[in-house]
Amino acid sequence: MAKPDKATAVAELTDKFRSSNAAVLTEYRGLTVAQLKQLRRSLGGNAQYAVVKNTLTKIAANEAGITALDDYFAGPTAVAFVTGDPVESAKGLRDFAKENPNLIIKGGVLDGKALTADEIKKLADLESREVLLSKLAGAFKAKQSQAASVFQALPSKLVRTVDALRAKQDEQGGAE
Repeated sequence: MAKPDKATAVAELTDKFRSSNAAVLTEYRGLTVAQLKQLRRSLGGNAQYAVVKNTLTKIAANEAGITALDDYFAGPTAVAFVTGDPVESAKGLRDFAKENPNLIIKGGVLDGKALTADEIKKLADLESREVLLSKLAGAFKAKQSQAASVFQALPSKLVRTVDALRAKQDEQGGAE
């Protein structure tokens, strides 16, 4: 590769690292082109999977301020640049790796923090952002309903107590 081409490739990779919320490094040795196409489809629209040159990618990552990935740039490497929900992409990679043991998740970075392969698998076990937000909204709604029923119970209990006192006074007044 000529020097201008390398500089362009490094600049493009640097931009991808900077514009992504997460990046996952994988080893793809033994996967066919068809399997790589299938992997790209399984990642969905929020991730871009690219086979990269280790040296250029390491330079690009360092230029983007990511030095924690330096140890992972060995052997055939491909990077999933995630611009959307990292949980969804981690699930796609994990599920594909289960079906295709030749795909090895090396590690990655999420919002500037380095992740090991095990941490990426734990990330894949999380529910999606939408599911977590809907559960949170449901919990808030349940608490509001509980509070409303407590506030509604206080006046009605007061009314029942006053009625009981009035009835007791009427009985005592009629008995005298």
